[in-house]
Amino acid sequence: MKELLKKRSNVFAHKCVKLAIELPKNKLGVHIEGQLIRCSTSVAANYRAACLGQSKRAFISKLGIVIEEADESIFWLEFLRDEDLAKNEKFSEILQEAKELTSIFIASRITALKNLNSK
Repeated sequence: MKELLKKRSNVFAHKCVKLAIELPKNKLGVHIEGQLIRCSTSVAANYRAACLGQSKRAFISKLGIVIEEADESIFWLEFLRDEDLAKNEKFSEILQEAKELTSIFIASRITALKNLNSK
């Protein structure tokens, strides 16, 4: 499961970057471009770091960061939609993937916390 999530989060980051660089080069577009690139790539990078498995507590802590960044990605994607800046036909797929990944990471963190507290 970890390898699949590493791959999915990486592909998600790449899709967000491609979407972001297609945004208009006005003040709002440039701002969102940077924000979306930062948070989406952070999802992938921090999930990889979480999987290094230094300790269960470190894994749980890193997952918290992953969840925050994934949720921020959703925010910026929804903002793009609300501002009518998302004209890419793949946009709905990217937003759906952001929501799915966030749900998976939340469930993983809940499970890890339960496992930690049951010992």
